[in-house]
Amino acid sequence: MSWSIIAPAPGTPPCGPPTPGADGWTVTRHADVLAVLTDPRCVVPAAAPGAPDGTLAWLRGAVSRFSPPEQHPARRAVGVAALADLDPDELRTTAARATAVLLDVVAAPAAPAGRTTAAPTAVPPHQATLPGPADADRSATVPPHQATLPGPADADRSAAVPPHQAILPGPADADRSAAVPPHPVMLSGPADTDGSGAGAPTARAGMSPAAGGAGDHPGAGRADVMALLARRVPVEVLAAGLGLADPVAAAPAVAAVAAAYHPGADPAAVAAADRAVAALLALSPPAAPEVAANRIGLLVQACDATAGLIGAAVRWGLAAPAAVPTADLLAEVLRLEPPVRATRRVTTVALRLGGRTIGPDTPLLLRFDAANRDPAAHPEPDRFRPGRGSLTFGAGPRGCPGERHALALAEGVVDEVRRRCAATGGPVTHETHPTLHVPTQIEVSVR
Repeated sequence: MSWSIIAPAPGTPPCGPPTPGADGWTVTRHADVLAVLTDPRCVVPAAAPGAPDGTLAWLRGAVSRFSPPEQHPARRAVGVAALADLDPDELRTTAARATAVLLDVVAAPAAPAGRTTAAPTAVPPHQATLPGPADADRSATVPPHQATLPGPADADRSAAVPPHQAILPGPADADRSAAVPPHPVMLSGPADTDGSGAGAPTARAGMSPAAGGAGDHPGAGRADVMALLARRVPVEVLAAGLGLADPVAAAPAVAAVAAAYHPGADPAAVAAADRAVAALLALSPPAAPEVAANRIGLLVQACDATAGLIGAAVRWGLAAPAAVPTADLLAEVLRLEPPVRATRRVTTVALRLGGRTIGPDTPLLLRFDAANRDPAAHPEPDRFRPGRGSLTFGAGPRGCPGERHALALAEGVVDEVRRRCAATGGPVTHETHPTLHVPTQIEVSVR
């Protein structure tokens, strides 16, 4: 089969009229999904308000993603304003630079035993803002930690950053500190610079299984794109743009929140997400609670979806002709293998949809993966053909406000992977999730 024919992922339903089921109706046709997305009578299931501040339930109750219609516009405006200060072209460039640094680390030959010349330098302390009353001292110095400067190929270029403390909200007599796990750091930049990386985020040499000098090409290594790049670079770059004090520490916290963001998560995941929300608040710039929540919400929304987009684009893009622009590749991957396979709405009144009558208070499951392959909207729906568009980012007043930013971050990563990497032929599996389609691992060899 040619790479330009991309079959539907397992579990993708065929297009057809809306169908009833035990949990509501499933909507699969392009026209019907678009009609629901743009119909004010179909609303997002809202999160319950009134949860304790600084918890996952509080975050879900404060972000625009789960807001009722009367609160959504104002909360969405907060996210739109935050993104307005971020230039997508700069995000793309920064993501590409960070990706290149990480791939350099993987591709570098392993240092011979006994020949290590690490060159540590102290990263200055930074301030973490603590939640609390307006008249409280809300800043705390995070201790300096060590990073490793780039250097000769035979140098030991990684160093573990010691844990530092994030202050969690809670009663005055509570233990309000929690350790942020250690993370290895690699500063980018030429060997003769001060190691500041010229604005690039720090990159970690040891955050994924990757062995230098063991690939298909001389001096190449193997790496898992998902762990090394897709799940870290976009979140770190976006966190830096949004002003979080430590983007590297923010990335695993965002992942913990994303793992429990949608209803149905197990109690252990929710507890981990509660701690992560508190840590992210401590790393965030001073802001009103609703502003801080929606800033974190942008990071969470970008986490799994952008990682899934990068994974799918690498999976298919490494086989694509080099002449296919990465932007075109991403657009068609969004249609053919969307990282967000479905979203939910609830009817507020009885309505007609696709020739069917659906009653009020009825859940609707909108299947993007099916609608994007509707032959009525896209002839030869399984064929890669740029320029056709998709519904994956949504439509109407609830359409994703960060579409350009997410695509820019993904393009920066995927461009570098296409330039530097080759597929190893390993199997691609995906995480188990009712609405997301995210690869668990994609191994590549790095040149």
